[in-house]
Amino acid sequence: MKIPDLLLDSVLSCTTMPCTSELTRLKAVYQFQGLDTAPNQALDELTALAADLCQAPMALVSFIGADRQWVKSKVGITLTEIRRDLTFCNHTINQPDVFMIPDTLADPHFATNPFVINAPNIRFYAGVPLVTAGGCVLGTLCVMDFEPRDLSQKQQKGLQTLSHQVVAQLELKRNTTKLRQMIPEIKQLKQQLITQELVGQQDSVLFNLANQIRNSLDLDTILQTAVNEIHTLLQVDRCDFVWCLPNKDRFKFMVTHEATNPEIQMALGELSLGSGSVLAETILNLDMLRIEDVSTTSEALTPDDRALLRQLAVNSVLLLPLRTHSGQLGAIVCHHCRGSRQWTDSEIRLLKAVTDQVAIALDQAELLAQTRATAFAAQTQATYLGNALSQLQQTQMQLVQQEKMSSLGQLVAGVAHEINNPVNFINGNITYATNYVRDLLELLHLYQATYPNGTDAIQEKIECIDLDFLMQDLPNLLSSMQMGGERIRQIVLSLRNFSRLDEAEMKPVDIHEGIENTLLILKSRLKLTSAKFEIQVIKAYENLPPVDCYAGQLNQVFMNLLGNAIDALDETPNPIITIETELISRESGSSDLSQPSHADNVVIRIRDNGSGMTETTQQKLFNPFFTTKPIGKGTGLGLSISYQIVVEKHGGILKCSSELGKGSEFLIQIPVEPLVKST
Repeated sequence: MKIPDLLLDSVLSCTTMPCTSELTRLKAVYQFQGLDTAPNQALDELTALAADLCQAPMALVSFIGADRQWVKSKVGITLTEIRRDLTFCNHTINQPDVFMIPDTLADPHFATNPFVINAPNIRFYAGVPLVTAGGCVLGTLCVMDFEPRDLSQKQQKGLQTLSHQVVAQLELKRNTTKLRQMIPEIKQLKQQLITQELVGQQDSVLFNLANQIRNSLDLDTILQTAVNEIHTLLQVDRCDFVWCLPNKDRFKFMVTHEATNPEIQMALGELSLGSGSVLAETILNLDMLRIEDVSTTSEALTPDDRALLRQLAVNSVLLLPLRTHSGQLGAIVCHHCRGSRQWTDSEIRLLKAVTDQVAIALDQAELLAQTRATAFAAQTQATYLGNALSQLQQTQMQLVQQEKMSSLGQLVAGVAHEINNPVNFINGNITYATNYVRDLLELLHLYQATYPNGTDAIQEKIECIDLDFLMQDLPNLLSSMQMGGERIRQIVLSLRNFSRLDEAEMKPVDIHEGIENTLLILKSRLKLTSAKFEIQVIKAYENLPPVDCYAGQLNQVFMNLLGNAIDALDETPNPIITIETELISRESGSSDLSQPSHADNVVIRIRDNGSGMTETTQQKLFNPFFTTKPIGKGTGLGLSISYQIVVEKHGGILKCSSELGKGSEFLIQIPVEPLVKST
C-alpha cells in the first residue's frame, strides 16, 4: 500500500479558509499555539530586527486571545501577558496596515492607560497585524518608545515586511508541528513498503530540516544540511544543490553545496549546457526528472546532457527543481554512479518534501535580506539627517554668535560715541572751572581782609549761604566731579576694549586686561545677589606673556563663564568666585617661567562655590540649546558658543568639573602662539 499524496500535502499546507468571526480567529490563535510563550530564536531575531529598523527601545510579537495578550517574543520589556482591554494591540488587529499613536498622552483614548502613565511609560506605539494566508488575525508585531515620535515611510514598509516574515515563521512552525504529529501515522503506512529503519531515517531528515529552517536563517547551513541528510538517507553516491542561471543561448549550472562518497568525484563549481537541454528545460518548467538508467534513456537526452552526465560518471538521476519568490531557479539532484537505480515513489515524495522545505528557507533568506537592506537604508538616512541637523545647528550657532557680537559691538560703539563727547567736554572744562573757582575764592579772601565789616545785606547773605562751608566744600565738589568723569571715561574704554570691534584678526593681547574689563562690566551684578550677599572675587594671577588670540571672542567667553558663575551663586551664602591663571609647558605640563620657550599654553580657571551640577548635566553642558535656566532666562547657546571659540577658533581646551554641593570649575587652556590661525 502506498502513502496517499493527500496525506503529505495536508502536512505541508496552511489554513486557507477565511475568518468570519472572533470565534474563528481565536481557534486560529489556538491552532498556531498562541498561548505558547516558549523561547523562539527566529521570532527573537525578527523582533530585534524590528526594534533596530525603527530605532525603538521596545518591540514585541504577541497573540491576542479572548481576554489576554500573550507575548511570544520581546525586546526591552519583561511582560509575558497583558489584559486585552489595556493593550494597544487590541486596536491594531482591527487595522488593515500600520496602526500608529505618535503621542499616547495627547490621544484621549490612551492618555489614562496605566502603561502610559506608569512603567514602562509608553509614549509612542506603532503596530501591524499578523494576518495568516487565510485572513485570520493572530496578533501583532509592534514597536514602542518612551518619547513621542513618528515612523518614516521606509520604516513602516519595513515593519510590514517583518510582519509577513513573522507569519511565515509561525506558519512554518505550525506546519512543522503538524508534520511531527503525523510522523507516527506516516511510519505506520510506510511499514508496509520499507523497513522500520528507513522510515526512521526519513523522519529524521524531515525533522532536522524543519529545525534548521525554524532555528536558523543561515542559507548555507540549511542547504548543506539538506544535501548531507538526503545523501545519508537515500544512500546515493552524490547529492547536489544547483542554481540554474540562464545566459543567452546557454545555461549555467552552479553547484554550490554537495555531499558525496569518498571514491566519487566532486561536481562543485560551474557547469554549462546549451539551449534545448533536457536538464535545463526540466528546471525551467519546474518538472521532475527521473532517470533510472542513462544508457537506456540516452536517446531522449541532448548531446550536451549526455556529455555532462558522462563527465560526472552518472548512471541514474533524480532531479526536483524549485523557484524562489524572486524568480531564482534551483534544484536538488541525486546521482547514482554505480549502476542503475530504481527510484521509489516514497523516495520521490520524501525528496519533494525536502525540496519544499528548502524553498521556504530560500524565501525566508530573501525576505531577511530585503528587510536588512531596508533597515540599513533607514539607518543610513537617519545618520545623514543627524549629520545634516548637527551641521545646521553649528551654522545657526555661528549666525547667532556673529549677530550677537555684531549687535554688541554696534551697541558699545554707539554708547561710547554718545558718552565720550560729553565726558571729554566735562573733563576738558572741569580744570578751567577749578582754576576759576580758586581765583574767585582768593579774590573773596582779599575782599574779606580789606573790608572786614560789610554791610548788613552782605552779612545777611553770608549767613544765608553759609559762606565758610561753601568755600570749604566747593573745591571738594569739583574734585569729585573730576573723579566721576574719569570713572566714566574708564568704563567707556573698558567697553571698547571688551568688544574690540577693530581687532578682527588674531593679535597678542593681555589676558588679564580682558578678564578685568569683563569684571568691570559685571561689577553691578557682583555687588548683591538675590539673597543679599556680596560676591567676593579672589584673583590669583601669574605673570603671563601676551597671548595671540581673537580678543573680542575670548572676552565673550569670559563674560559667559563669569555670568554663569554669578547665576550659580544667586542663593549661596558667602559666595566666592576664584579666578586663577598660569603658564604651562606643552612638553612638561608644568609651570616654568624660567623656560619661556617651553611654556606655550595659558590656563584660566574660573571656580565658584555654588551648588554644583550632576554628571548628566555636565555631559550635556556644551550641547547647543541646552540650558538649566528657567524659560526666558537662557538660550542654551552661551557655553556652546564658548566651546566653539576656545576649541575650534583657538585650538584649545574648554572643560568643566563639578560635584553636587561643592561648586563648579571651568578650565580654559589656549596656546600662546597657535600653530594654525583660524579664519
